Amino acid sequence: MHYAIEIAGVDEVGVGCIAGPVVAAAVMFQGLIPKELRCRLDDSKKVKIALREQIFMQLMNLPQTYIGIAAASVAEILVLNIKKAAGLAMQRAVHKLSLSPKLVLVDGNSSPDFGCMAQPIIKGDGLSFSIAAASIVAKVIRDRLMARLSKKWPAYGWDKNVGYPTVFHRQALKEYGCSPHHRQGFITVKQLSFQMNFLNKKAAFVSKML
Repeated sequence: MHYAIEIAGVDEVGVGCIAGPVVAAAVMFQGLIPKELRCRLDDSKKVKIALREQIFMQLMNLPQTYIGIAAASVAEILVLNIKKAAGLAMQRAVHKLSLSPKLVLVDGNSSPDFGCMAQPIIKGDGLSFSIAAASIVAKVIRDRLMARLSKKWPAYGWDKNVGYPTVFHRQALKEYGCSPHHRQGFITVKQLSFQMNFLNKKAAFVSKML
């Protein structure tokens, strides 16, 4: 399969989290995608961790494949809101491609402005090779980032929940309050941090045991 025009797939990871940035990736294939890789590409949430890492390495070393990776910070999420921040991360990822696309395929039902044609595709990470590849790249990068942050802030279990509001993560918020990496504009973070302040009479930002 050769591509007649430059088509990039873009996806983001981390919108549903309560901590950490939102990360986006853009992937553009201009050469052949090996059959083995095509069979493995899928929505990153459906691919097991070990296989995601393998696919990620294949993509990073695949000839004639262009990859852009970017993020929107917790501060930007607070100022812009999560939807606009995710769009900003996707725009940044596409702009980081060393070859400009003529068409961008976006996972979801809407698309930010990329300065070229764009087509949103609902559940696109299960329908487009380039979107699926972008989903996996963004997921691997963000998971690695959250694992690194977890070394400094171990109480929240980010090495396992990567910032999603699991029972463990929510309980940690109630016990320790929020860290600088929590999305303080999110209602869940506000509510759980308030419970922590009310019960323990401590500041929202704490460092003990973190």
